[in-house]
Amino acid sequence: MLQNRVLLFFLICFLVLVSCDSNSVLDTYKAVPNKWHKDSIISFKINPPDSTNAYNLFVNLRNTNAYKYNNLFLIVEMVFPHGKTVKDTLEYRMAEPSGKLLGTGYTDVKENKLWYKEQVVFKEIGEYTVNIQHAMRENGKVNGVIELEGVTDIGFRVENIINNN
Repeated sequence: MLQNRVLLFFLICFLVLVSCDSNSVLDTYKAVPNKWHKDSIISFKINPPDSTNAYNLFVNLRNTNAYKYNNLFLIVEMVFPHGKTVKDTLEYRMAEPSGKLLGTGYTDVKENKLWYKEQVVFKEIGEYTVNIQHAMRENGKVNGVIELEGVTDIGFRVENIINNN
């Protein structure tokens, strides 16, 4: 009986250690309702650990087979603690030419880790806000896609930079 408990304890410790991600400073997701409306902005608050180290930033996305586009256009806005705003329009490839969705996952839900910015130093002390909204358009149409189907979660990730020296 005692051996089983000790074995269980070590198994749990091993799983906790293996599942830890030492590069992650922040890794959070927010669920998207059934469809992602073009006016819906997903916001993340960031309190950087320091103002001297550089970090890599990512937009994380989970999507299902209901996502019917080969690419994804996002508007990502970073609001600095003292009010400065930087807005980027980004395009990501989401599927192979055959239509097979990119990303990781064995089920119909795929996870995509999309580069946002690299080697970012958070020089201002305080809370940053990252706002993300989609900017999808169909070919030949002026108006954007009102409700984007197939996106289940939007996330934001801040990682320590790995030095391979």
